[in-house]
Amino acid sequence: MKIAIWNVNSIKARLEHVKHWLEENQPDLLMIQELKGLEFPTAEFESIGYQSNAVTQKAYNGVAIFSKQKQELILDHLPHDETDEQARYLEIDYKGTRIINIYLPNGNPVDSDKYTYKLNWMDRLYTHLKELRKANVPFVIGGDFNVIPEDKDCHDPKAWRGDALFRSETHLKWQALLNLGLYDSFRIQNQNAGEYSFWDYQAGAWQKDNGIRIDHFLLSPPLVDKLISCQIDKDPRGKEKASDHTPVILELNL
Repeated sequence: MKIAIWNVNSIKARLEHVKHWLEENQPDLLMIQELKGLEFPTAEFESIGYQSNAVTQKAYNGVAIFSKQKQELILDHLPHDETDEQARYLEIDYKGTRIINIYLPNGNPVDSDKYTYKLNWMDRLYTHLKELRKANVPFVIGGDFNVIPEDKDCHDPKAWRGDALFRSETHLKWQALLNLGLYDSFRIQNQNAGEYSFWDYQAGAWQKDNGIRIDHFLLSPPLVDKLISCQIDKDPRGKEKASDHTPVILELNL
């Protein structure tokens, strides 16, 4: 099974990019983040053989999952705070495997309630994933985590000190997820520095390869030995009017 994640930074702006990538790569599932709008072009993707579920929000956030075959919607919001209206979470069942798509809050500036929201969101995510682990539900969780796990996941660690993506409090929450027995699938097979999934639009970051790795797949223990590969596809980032993120592709022997 081939599963991909991609923060598309506006589905309206990147519609043709996403359709072309799906047709060229033919994943079983594609999980996208940052839709940035209430309207979602379901029919456009049905025309190329993909059904979808989407959670949208006016101008901000939004997540969707495309699949070649039937998917069963489990949750369209992260549990444990029914007042949270931000569109950041989708959980489905696909052929007996739980698939979770997230757009974790950025959290900047750190001296605002945005960082508090990020940390609380990560606590809620931990609680829900702990419940899935306790219930012995195998799952894949992927998306834009807005977390730089280690120094080798960014081009210049000093430049990111104090940022919400790289603060010690953020790292503690990330480590708590790993302590549930989850595995960063990219790092299972690749320990190299300089492998990124995001390059800012400013200061020639893409051309200089000044990137960060913030788009991740975490696997629950029953799926780890099913891992075939996890790779970053840099090609879409180099295209005209590209998203500032690029796809990450996970392959599992299911």
